[in-house]
Amino acid sequence: MAFDPSKSWDTYPDIEITLNVNGKNYKVKVKPYERLIDVLRYKLGFTGVKEGCGRGECGACVVLMDGELVPSCLVLAVRANGKKIITVEGLAPEGKLHAVQKAFLDTFAVQCGFCFPGFAIAIKHLLDKNPNPSEEEIKEALSGNLCRCGSYYRLIKAAKLASEYVRQGKIYFDVKR
Repeated sequence: MAFDPSKSWDTYPDIEITLNVNGKNYKVKVKPYERLIDVLRYKLGFTGVKEGCGRGECGACVVLMDGELVPSCLVLAVRANGKKIITVEGLAPEGKLHAVQKAFLDTFAVQCGFCFPGFAIAIKHLLDKNPNPSEEEIKEALSGNLCRCGSYYRLIKAAKLASEYVRQGKIYFDVKR
């Protein structure tokens, strides 16, 4: 379907897609021009996916799509049809924290919290590929994420601690209430 500038945005047909988000299938109707970030946030309610720059440069919107780290602000929702997507809400089963989330709390890495979901997803992606990364590898893996508070030292420290947890087999932690 080619873009027709004489048409109103609303005249484009809805396309039904299926997204597997955090292990659950969702059927959703989207326009051909809708971005994955908007579908995740506003149609499915996964508000951990944040819009920072809208250009794929800040990392606030990153998700894992079929195991790859992608900026959801640059992916058309129709391109995600049939894909497995993990957001920060899906890092751990209900009532648990993933090692990355626990490490963020243990190192006081979270300040305002805006960048936290993107950094958490990026660190999980790194640890899935390499459970024992060097500091240089951590910095490289986080280079696509921006922290407006400047918590980089703590974020690197959190990644190192999460790596240690993963190597010890401590992937999930109970949430203390």
